[in-house]
Amino acid sequence: MKQIVSIILLTQVFFLQAQNFENSWTGYFSYVSIKSISQGDDKIYAAAENAIFTYDLSTQEIETVSTINGLSGKEITTAYYSESSGLYIIGYKNGLIEIVIDGDDNILKVVDILEKLTIPPDSKQINHFYEFNSKLYISTGYGISVYDLETLEFGDTYYIGSLGSQIAVTQTTVYGDFIYASTSSNGLKSALVNDENIIDYEQWTTTSSGGYKGIQTLGNELYALNNMNVLFRLDPNLEFIEIDSFLTNVIDFGVQSNILTITTENSIEAYQEGYGEPLATVENLNYDYTLQSGYFYNNTFYLGTSTFGMLVVPETSQEASQVLPAGPLFNQPFSIDASPGQLWVSYGDVDLTFNPFPLTRKGISNFKNEVWKNIKYDTLIDQLRVDDANDLVYVKINQNNPFVTYISSYQKGLIKLNGQDPFILYNETNSPMDIPNGNEALGIRIFGSDFDRDQNLWLVQSRIDEGLLKLTPDGQFQTIDISNIIDAETELALSKLAVSRIGYVFFGAVDSGLIGYNPTTNQFNKIGEGLGTGNLPSTDIKALAFDNQNRLWIGTRKGLRVLYSIGSFFEDGAETDAQPIIILEDGVPQELLFLQSITDIEVDGSNNKWISTATSGVFYLSSNGQETLLRFTSDNSPLPSDNVLDIAIDDSSGKVYFATNNGLVAYNGTSTAPEDDLENVYAFPNPVRPNFSGNVTIDGLTAKANIKITDITGNLVFETTSEGGSIQWDTTAFGKYKVASGVYLILVTSDDNLLTKVTKIMIIR
Repeated sequence: MKQIVSIILLTQVFFLQAQNFENSWTGYFSYVSIKSISQGDDKIYAAAENAIFTYDLSTQEIETVSTINGLSGKEITTAYYSESSGLYIIGYKNGLIEIVIDGDDNILKVVDILEKLTIPPDSKQINHFYEFNSKLYISTGYGISVYDLETLEFGDTYYIGSLGSQIAVTQTTVYGDFIYASTSSNGLKSALVNDENIIDYEQWTTTSSGGYKGIQTLGNELYALNNMNVLFRLDPNLEFIEIDSFLTNVIDFGVQSNILTITTENSIEAYQEGYGEPLATVENLNYDYTLQSGYFYNNTFYLGTSTFGMLVVPETSQEASQVLPAGPLFNQPFSIDASPGQLWVSYGDVDLTFNPFPLTRKGISNFKNEVWKNIKYDTLIDQLRVDDANDLVYVKINQNNPFVTYISSYQKGLIKLNGQDPFILYNETNSPMDIPNGNEALGIRIFGSDFDRDQNLWLVQSRIDEGLLKLTPDGQFQTIDISNIIDAETELALSKLAVSRIGYVFFGAVDSGLIGYNPTTNQFNKIGEGLGTGNLPSTDIKALAFDNQNRLWIGTRKGLRVLYSIGSFFEDGAETDAQPIIILEDGVPQELLFLQSITDIEVDGSNNKWISTATSGVFYLSSNGQETLLRFTSDNSPLPSDNVLDIAIDDSSGKVYFATNNGLVAYNGTSTAPEDDLENVYAFPNPVRPNFSGNVTIDGLTAKANIKITDITGNLVFETTSEGGSIQWDTTAFGKYKVASGVYLILVTSDDNLLTKVTKIMIIR
C-alpha cells in the first residue's frame, strides 16, 4: 500500500481577534509602495508594505487600516477581496493571514501557517489567493492550503512535489473539472478539484515543466505565464501553446471581471477572452514610476507603484490621478526628533559596525501641524545645490528655536534646515570638516549631535583627530582634537552625543567607551568596561540622555548604566564607574535590561524614561528606573516591530513617537514639559465616568509643584509633587480604595509658594 504524504493543517477555527488601539495610538505609515490591489463593496483595496487603504469609488474618500486598527505590521505579499463573503484577506511573507471583516472594525489573525512547525520559516510566504465554491485556495512557499470562508476553518493542505514534498506554488485556478497550480520551478500541475483523494500527491499530474509565475482562467480559456515572461494558452488538445512574450518583466498576472490583466514594470494591458488586440493599454505616464501591481475594473486601470502610491487611469485616457494617503516617504525611519507640533524623520542607516554601505538616498520628512511635507532625495540635493546628500542618520531640532534643525549625513557632512527648507550642507568645502586622508569611501561621517544652553550645536565626526566640533548659532565652527584621549583615526565610529545643562559634552566611541569633555577646562576623561574603569557592559554606546536630575543614562549594545555624579567626572581620582539599576524580580535581585541592546533613551516631562531596544520593544520606566510603568511590544501594541530604532517626545502634548524598522507610530502619552505658570492647569478626563478605568491626568503644572486633592469638605485623598508638567492620579485615596462619586478640588502650589491654582474634577461612579 502506498503512503499518502499529506497533512491537514487544522480542521478547527484557530484565530486571534486583533485589538483596536485608535483611542491611544496614531499610525504614520507610508503608502507609496503598493503590493496588491483588489476590488469589492464599491471600493478599491490597496495593500502597501505593511498597511492597507481603501478608495471609495463613489465618494473618492480614502481610509487607512494599519497596526492601529489591529494589523500585524509585517510584510504583506498579497491580498484578495471576496465578494461572496465580504471579507478582505491579507497574506504575509511570514505565513500570517489576516481577515478584515466589516471594514476595519474586526480583524482576525489566522496564525495556523505562521505557527506550523513542520514548515520551514522561509517557505511560509503567502503568494496568492483563489476562491472557488466558498473555498480559498492559498498558494504558498510549501504548497496549497484550503480555507473555508463560510466557517473560517482550515481544510486540507496539498503537498504536490515529488513524493509529496513541499514546493513553492505561485498561483492556482480552477478550469473545468480541474484545479491547476503554477509552481516556481516544478512546472504546472493539475488534479480533479473534487477528487476525494486530492491530498494524495500522486493524484496531481505535471502538465508542463519549468518555472511559472502564474496561471489564470479567462472565460473558457486557460492561460499560464512562465518565469521567462512567455504567455501560454491551453489548446483543445490539452497542450500549452506559446501565444505571446514580453520584453520587460511581468510582475502581476490576474483576471478581474473576466478581463485578463498583465502588468509589467512600466505598463499594463487588459485582454478579453480570445487574447486578440489589447482592450486597453497604459504606458509612458507622466510619472517616473515602477509598477508592482495592477488591476482593471469598470473600464479603469489601477496601478500599484513602488514610490507614488496608486495611480488611477481611465481606459480612454493616458492621464493618471494619484491616490495616496498622507504619510512619510518610507516605512524605514532611522532617526526622528520632535518639538512642539512638529516631527522630523530621516531614513539613512548604518549597520551594527557603523558601515553605511550600501548607501541610502531617501530624502527627509516633516510632520507639522498634522500635515506631512516630504522632501525627496532629488529635491533635497537640488535645494542644497550639491551632488549628493546620502545616509542621513541623525536629526536634531533646536528646542529653543524649533525653526532650526540639523541632520547628520554619515558620508557628506551636516545639513541645516530653516523651517521646512534645506538651507546648507556643511562639508569639506565650507567648514573645517575634512575627508579622512582623502578617503572618499569614508567620507565625512557625522553622527550624534546636541545643543548646549547657549544654542551651540556639538557634533562628532568619525575617523579624524579633530572629531569633536562646535557650531555656533551664527555659523562659526570650532574643532577639538580628541587624539589625546582615543586613537581617533582607527576608532570604528563615534556615536551618540549629549550635553549636560552646565555644558559638559559626552559622546560614545564604539571601541573606547564613553568620552567626556569639559569645554571650560579643555579636559577629557573616558570610561570603559570593567569595575574601576567605568563598569560599562559594552563600549558600544547606542544611547545617551541626561535626566532632570543631571544624571547621565547610558544605553549600550549589552545593557544599561547610569552615571550619577557628572560633576566629579573630570576630577582626578574620583569614582567614575557607571552603575546598573538593580530591581527585584520575584524577590530576586536582577539587573534592569540585562544584555539588552538599547537603541535610544528619552526623558519625558515627569523625568520618567522611555527606553527602546533592538529586539524587545519599548520600556517606560519610573524616574529612578525601579518601576516599569509600561511595556510595548509588537504583540501587545501597534508597534510594527520589536526593533525600535529611535524615540522622540513632543513635550507640549506628551505624544511619544517610535521609529521602528517597519514604520512610525505614536503613543498619546500624558507627561508634558513643565509650564512657567499655573494659568493652564486642567484635569482630564473630566468628568470621570463609570466606564473609565485609567488614570486622571492633571496637566499644565510648573516643575516641582505641590498638588493636593481633597473632597468637597476638605478631606485630603491624594498628594504629590510634580516632576514635569503633569501628574497621574488613579482616583484612589492614597492607593487604598476608589474615591466615591462627587466633586473633588485640585489645589496646586508652585515650588516657591508664589503661585497657586484651584480647579475641580467630578467623579461619577
